[in-house]
Amino acid sequence: MNIKDETKITFTDQGFIDSVLSKSGDAKRLLLIIIVSIFCMATASAAIPDDSYIAGYATGLLKYEFKIDIASLTVQNGSITIPADIIPEGDRVRIIQMLSEIPGVTEVKVVEHAGEQPIVMSSTPIMEIAEEKSLPIADSAMLATGVLPSGHLFRPLLADPRWAHFSAAYRNYVGNNIDGNHNGSVSFGETLPFYRANFGQSMAQWEVGLQAGVFSDFNLGASSTDLINTDFIASLYSSFRVNKVSAFARVYHQSSHLGDEFLLRKLSDLERINLSYEGADLRLSYELPYGMRVYGGGGGIFRKEPSTIKPWSVQYGVEFRSPWRLEFASVRPILAVDFKNHEQNNWNTDISARAGFQFDNLQAFNRRLQFLIEYFNGNSPTGQFFREKVEYIGFGAHYHF
Repeated sequence: MNIKDETKITFTDQGFIDSVLSKSGDAKRLLLIIIVSIFCMATASAAIPDDSYIAGYATGLLKYEFKIDIASLTVQNGSITIPADIIPEGDRVRIIQMLSEIPGVTEVKVVEHAGEQPIVMSSTPIMEIAEEKSLPIADSAMLATGVLPSGHLFRPLLADPRWAHFSAAYRNYVGNNIDGNHNGSVSFGETLPFYRANFGQSMAQWEVGLQAGVFSDFNLGASSTDLINTDFIASLYSSFRVNKVSAFARVYHQSSHLGDEFLLRKLSDLERINLSYEGADLRLSYELPYGMRVYGGGGGIFRKEPSTIKPWSVQYGVEFRSPWRLEFASVRPILAVDFKNHEQNNWNTDISARAGFQFDNLQAFNRRLQFLIEYFNGNSPTGQFFREKVEYIGFGAHYHF
């Protein structure tokens, strides 16, 4: 692992800077939060010990603290995998907690083990190592604790159009759309855990942090690729995980702003909505065998503008992340479907589906690159146009962990 001497964030595009300065106070504050969040992530990842250091540290700790001589400890990208049969049941939680506190450790996994194996130090992902040895991944998995920890207790919702992450996509709208049928969509955002800890001596963990994102749509058919709308979402969140069950709760703010060029062209026939509100929601998730996952939850909004918006909504979905990798290109198939029902839209179902591949060897900040085909049918996820029924198909690139 290369150790970075310094991290620089530079914006050389004067147009970008001017656009930031021209935004409203809320918009500028949210953009500043996102920039600071990215900087904190980059700084936090700037001097992480490599896997050989972690393996030596963990082996020594097990030997001298617990009198365990281990010959099959695996470390990959800061994730420690150890066989269950060498760990005394009464010491398991304490061992996992101590290993998770080693500098550079992102998580600790315990797998069922049929026999002694030599130390493995390779680039093969942990899931594949377990498969090659016919070792099922056990429920015992804990992430590193402390300030600005790595990883997330609640995994991202891959098909949710408003989950904060970095992406760029082309969308072709079927039928009439508010501003052209050829649109581009970009998002900039992150879920940044500030602090993570364990619940006593149990396998349960909790964390608190910030989630923020900017979502913008552009009319690619316009002469100057007009900005149509930008949504700003910022939240304080808390998440929880024990074994395969996880939860994500947040209190958030969302505001929606139309683009200047779009307004100039649409002033005569557009009803502008000053959409802004705060809300709270909760999602629960359960991870099934063979890469399957189901989730569901709901929430409501308050201090809303306009005041006539109805508050309640529900969300649920299913995901598949293949535990098997296509070796010729180091890719994994992915499929996700997300459903939302809003009281405001008479509980009509919004369907968002994405499918494609994740490239395991193309990653940044432990986020892997995904190329996904997408389909949406329902009320528009774009804030200003939430009353409009839309349908589109598209293709995009996403960075997810």
